[in-house]
Amino acid sequence: MNGFINLNKPADMTSHDAVNIVRRIFCTRQVGHAGTLDPAATGVLPIAVDRATKFIEYIADGDKTYRAEILFGTATDTGDITGKVLKKVENFKMPTLEELNAAKKIFLGKIEQTPPKHSAIKINGRKAYELARKNIDFEIPRRTVEIYRLDILNVGENFIEIEVDCSKGTYIRTLAIDLGESLNLPATLKNLQRRRVGDFKIENSVTLDELKNFGEKKILPVESCLNHFKNFDLPLHRARAFINGLPTNVRESDAIVKVYTEKKFLGMGSIHERELRSLKLFLTE
Repeated sequence: MNGFINLNKPADMTSHDAVNIVRRIFCTRQVGHAGTLDPAATGVLPIAVDRATKFIEYIADGDKTYRAEILFGTATDTGDITGKVLKKVENFKMPTLEELNAAKKIFLGKIEQTPPKHSAIKINGRKAYELARKNIDFEIPRRTVEIYRLDILNVGENFIEIEVDCSKGTYIRTLAIDLGESLNLPATLKNLQRRRVGDFKIENSVTLDELKNFGEKKILPVESCLNHFKNFDLPLHRARAFINGLPTNVRESDAIVKVYTEKKFLGMGSIHERELRSLKLFLTE
């Protein structure tokens, strides 16, 4: 039962709630998720079961795709429509498609973002949203993220629909607010769907009902979810050394790799200065 689930998280449910449901379905406590989704957001939430939990970090680091609706004319304290309205502008002129396309160019490539105060980022060991709810003053450091693609799919009377390919750590709520500021309009996130996390795609995801009905048939092998890493075939006689944390001399350049021996997935390895060492083990015998 070791593997990943490509869950399509519904709205009005925390990522932790989804994990608890999976724990009950498979009768195991060893369950975790890669990349938190806000309760109001829907879409891809990779969930690891049993030994797969050791490999969550390699999933969470993957690039992501989001589809979002941005509402213009309104600003909230959370950056989405679940928050308290801070500013509202009536009868504003909606930007044209040409103006929107010009504004979006500012956000392509590497950019600086300040994550929302109503987020799960830890500040001195406490989640930012917990501090914000208690009106405790704090600052969140800016971070560098990368936007690979930003397409405007639809322009409505007071909103736009966008699709974004981005790096780990990108906040679409912040992108919505910043895009609005570049157009001299308050803005907030209306809807958000995560459509991809690394190799996990929305079209291949399963609902909680499907998971309850089909169970283990919906669990994906760990190695099949790590296709963004190269494979490394280790000779059988070096498998025991790899498992025991001993180095193996190799010719390949520095990289993080999926290590196999005789088509069996051993785990993740690191090649550094022509030496391969184990990072995370899947097979231990």
